Amino acid sequence: MTFLARIGTGFKRSFGSFFTFLAESWKELKKVKWPTRKELVSYTLVVVLLVIFVTIYFWLLDLGISELLRLIFNA
Repeated sequence: MTFLARIGTGFKRSFGSFFTFLAESWKELKKVKWPTRKELVSYTLVVVLLVIFVTIYFWLLDLGISELLRLIFNA
């Protein structure tokens, strides 16, 4: 088998498996239970509130540590 023939065979095998992968992926996506609009809004709200809470927590923690270090090094 020549070099170019082997390359052609490799491309056929690669693209065949690529299209098989796409077809199987599409079948799996059809099985997914997508959230309703109400569920999606509530999940998004939970994530946004949690991010805000964690941000405030770390901001206050940073302020406290900064103040503690200021007191230690300015003493």
